[in-house]
Amino acid sequence: MSLPEHVVNDYQTLRLSLKAHPMQFLRGKLAAERVVTCADLRGMKDGRRVKIAGVVLVRQRPGSAKGVVFMTLEDETGVANTVVWAKTLERYRRVVMGARLILIEGQVQRHEDIIHVVCARLFDRSGMLMHLSEEAQTMPVPIANADEVLRPDPGSARGSGEEGPRGTGPHPRWAGHPRNERIIPKSRDFH
Repeated sequence: MSLPEHVVNDYQTLRLSLKAHPMQFLRGKLAAERVVTCADLRGMKDGRRVKIAGVVLVRQRPGSAKGVVFMTLEDETGVANTVVWAKTLERYRRVVMGARLILIEGQVQRHEDIIHVVCARLFDRSGMLMHLSEEAQTMPVPIANADEVLRPDPGSARGSGEEGPRGTGPHPRWAGHPRNERIIPKSRDFH
């Protein structure tokens, strides 16, 4: 198994990898587009226009923020905090709420050691994650020995066709496991 595939498997089962970061393998393609790293932001002045990309760790939309979304992106060098104003959110809602890997064009907002990127344009680059595995399109979802999500034991509740409340589909116990994600599990969203 190649190193990128090891990283994919780690993310599927543990939601992180100690071997490498997914962005490390995509950096060459992004550098060609003049995308800077999260670490590069520390040396930039307030007001500078930048492109930054990363895996979305957290999306937050506090009720007191008047429609503003705060996202935390992670790349192989660290994390970056971004701000999506309400009008920008209206225009890029699908990307903001659904992208696993996102590219942002925006402006550095700096006050002493506090750095944010204020988003102007956002692009869903989640498809790039498929480059981490040669077999990404056909990759089966891995399961643990005791996991019955894909292969239920004939005598188990899953094998007997147990439904969720009022027959509304699979029981919540069997849905939403991180191992169900093909490449990188979803972010933690609070809104």
